[in-house]
Amino acid sequence: MNDNKGGIGCVGLFVVLLTVAFIVLKIVGMITWPWIWVLSPVWIYVLAIVAFIVLVVVLAAIFAAIEEIFS
Repeated sequence: MNDNKGGIGCVGLFVVLLTVAFIVLKIVGMITWPWIWVLSPVWIYVLAIVAFIVLVVVLAAIFAAIEEIFS
């Protein structure tokens, strides 16, 4: 039985913790990365979700076209 109550999950938690760690390291001066790279775990995670959604939509369109051709 799955007791997931809608939390962010392991990957989401990892992204949040990594982002917070990068922000803290940037603020205390231990890293000199540009802010775009400090916040990269967030935008990479979002881009991966968007890419997955686009892939699903494209595959659905392809399968719908194939079904239309062969029916």
